Amino acid sequence: MIKKLVLVFIALFAINSYAQDGGTTSPYSYFGIGSLKFKGTVENKSMGGLSIYSDSIHVNLRNPASYATENLKYYREETRPVKFAVGGSHSQVKFKSDAGSDKSSSSTFDYISMSIPIGRFGVGFGLLPYTSVGYKLQTRNDDGELQNKFAGEGGLNKVYLSVGYLVAKGLSVGVDARYDFGTIQNSIVEYVYDTSGDLTRYQSRQNDRSDLSGVSFNFGMTYKTMILNDNFEWVSSATYNPGNSLTSKNERYFSTITISSSTGAESIVETIDGEQSLVDAGQLETSVNVPSEFSIGTGIGQPRHWFVGVETRFLQTGSFENELYRGTEVEYEDAFGLSVGGFYIPKYNAFSGYWNRVVYRAGFRTESSGLVINGESINEFGISFGAGLPLGTMFSNANLGFEFGKRGTTNQGLIQENFFNFSLSLSLNDRWFQKRKYD
Repeated sequence: MIKKLVLVFIALFAINSYAQDGGTTSPYSYFGIGSLKFKGTVENKSMGGLSIYSDSIHVNLRNPASYATENLKYYREETRPVKFAVGGSHSQVKFKSDAGSDKSSSSTFDYISMSIPIGRFGVGFGLLPYTSVGYKLQTRNDDGELQNKFAGEGGLNKVYLSVGYLVAKGLSVGVDARYDFGTIQNSIVEYVYDTSGDLTRYQSRQNDRSDLSGVSFNFGMTYKTMILNDNFEWVSSATYNPGNSLTSKNERYFSTITISSSTGAESIVETIDGEQSLVDAGQLETSVNVPSEFSIGTGIGQPRHWFVGVETRFLQTGSFENELYRGTEVEYEDAFGLSVGGFYIPKYNAFSGYWNRVVYRAGFRTESSGLVINGESINEFGISFGAGLPLGTMFSNANLGFEFGKRGTTNQGLIQENFFNFSLSLSLNDRWFQKRKYD
């Protein structure tokens, strides 16, 4: 049954992912290399983005040290289970500005990951999105006529390999090696009017495409110990991503188009290669500086019963630079994020009463994106909750997550996004390596 659920899950979200423009509809994905995606699991999202807690039955995508945990006492400490995780989400957004409001939605495949125990080591690998681009914007001139139309899609993904090592009881360290890759496509249509104020027969459109790639690393540490007469467990965690540089290979095309006055559909009349314009500007191949990130957090709880923690993240986004896409109205500043959350399990080993074994999660987050437009910092806030539903034996579970939040502002002619996110994941466990009981 579990295998069938996995296949159905992957198929549904794969179809939805390819049907969407980058998995986002945020106008703020126009800037930089798109909107940053949350690089954690549904379990993390449901606790306000808190990712400092790790155990032997859930994958933690944010901290590579989590792949090396202690063996389960439930199995006489013989081995840890192999962990498999897959997740996706659906988002509904209401846009609000001084000019009016609108609605949109998108679905996306968020991650697929596996963790394999090897003695004191733990190895993990998987795929997850890093940024997403998906926007449609318009500007008007002083007469209220349509002046420019902007559209974009795509984003970056990460393929990673992680290694964690259990240094001593409660102390683990680890490192992620990641290959970042993806494509971002942007187009601009400039509308031209005749002396009567009517659209001319032909308009022009510029299409830009960037194929990006690069290598990055992420280092992590986690420490657990029992305190206060061994009644409570104290957890601390830290990660550091030193930042990296992406290589962007760029293409540009100019098209002459006609636009239907009734439907707005565009028809291409002629297209020419704009490579020479990139050569003249020295932008045929450019570099994108991805900022460094540091996170640290701590929390307290009782194992397999409850936990509450706090985590802060610092991103050096003030150093971000993309040579190909620059705008006088946008700046970047260092970003900061704060997450507070936790979980509660009534009785994890209850033989009766299914809801006693459910993991109940909740949290909130607040963060600055590092993006400054027209002097306004683009900030974000979210409140989340969720549940981990047990599936059979081996501690496998389905995880549901819900989040309500707000991004941006209506000041300075900008757009405020009020969003609702629904997330779903499967966290599956199995034992591959077992000691022989009989010779």
